[in-house]
Amino acid sequence: MLLGIIYIIGILYLMMKDVGKFVVENYKRCWAFLLECRWFVVFIVGLFALSFLIGFVWPHFFEEKIFEMLGEMVLEFEGKGAWESVWMIFVNNMIASFVAMLLGIGIGFFPLMACVMNGYLAGFVGRYASEVEGVWVLWRLLPHGIFELPAVLISMGIGLRLGVGVLRLGLQSKNNKNDIKLILIEGCRFFVFVVLPLLLLAAIIEGILISIAS
Repeated sequence: MLLGIIYIIGILYLMMKDVGKFVVENYKRCWAFLLECRWFVVFIVGLFALSFLIGFVWPHFFEEKIFEMLGEMVLEFEGKGAWESVWMIFVNNMIASFVAMLLGIGIGFFPLMACVMNGYLAGFVGRYASEVEGVWVLWRLLPHGIFELPAVLISMGIGLRLGVGVLRLGLQSKNNKNDIKLILIEGCRFFVFVVLPLLLLAAIIEGILISIAS
């Protein structure tokens, strides 16, 4: 009996040790890949900030269309419980982030456009929220984006790097084909181990806040 318990504990220890090594190794690779993509991510963050500023200062472009879209989003969450809201937010953000990363293969056009549109929309919402409740309401919006924004912006940065790799394809075809393959593999790894956990945390926070507010 005692030997059986010791044997089971030993097996569990070895399994946990292997899982721990697997997780640590993957996060090391994710960190190394993020460092390689850092200037693409910095560019995306800067573009998002500029788009946010434009949306905040000049919120009159596509005003009617944006209000219509926001109204539809509010209706989607009407009557939903906290965990149902969490699931909807998580799935929507997951799809948007993955598409922004993967469609970067089209010479980076999609992640750039997605960055500009999301930045402008965030600035638009921030402007009208501050007009209604004062500029300090922007601090109350912070929990909504503290995990979501980094995940989405990094995904766009990876997509942009992928697009730049495609643009370089004609220069050294063999090497660049391998580079694009590596970006896709490491990008998917980063998405699974970093982006998805961040989006899940963001969805939990946002879903609970939406449920409380309603």
